[in-house]
Amino acid sequence: MNKVILMGRLTRDPEVRYTQTNNTLVASFSLAVNRRFVRQGEERQADFINIVAWSKLGEFCSKYFKKGQQVSIIGRIQTRSWDDENGQKRYTTEVVAEEAYFADSKRDGDAGGNFDATFGAAPQNPEGGFEMSSGDDLPF
Repeated sequence: MNKVILMGRLTRDPEVRYTQTNNTLVASFSLAVNRRFVRQGEERQADFINIVAWSKLGEFCSKYFKKGQQVSIIGRIQTRSWDDENGQKRYTTEVVAEEAYFADSKRDGDAGGNFDATFGAAPQNPEGGFEMSSGDDLPF
């Protein structure tokens, strides 16, 4: 099984490119993910993890994700290799996003939402509860 769940802050705005073969959108960005434990007297360490999001999910990430924002990504680890301009073999490991979520308690003053590969958005109250307008009658 190859499944990754990450929560971290974007180190830069997503960068958008299009594939040469079929003009498919791909967004790439990096997450700074804090390590779970901190040694006494030391600063918290973070890992910087490269993320790629394809097509509609990539479009969503490029439109709504900004540097410094806390997000959660669910996806899979993928390795790939290529030859650089000098003929050297290069390798990279990255997370291919399958779902993307806002993880800040507030996003620029609004409630935000979530987005996954099924293209569904879900409204979310900043406190994590249900959203209700002030005029709604409660059944209890």
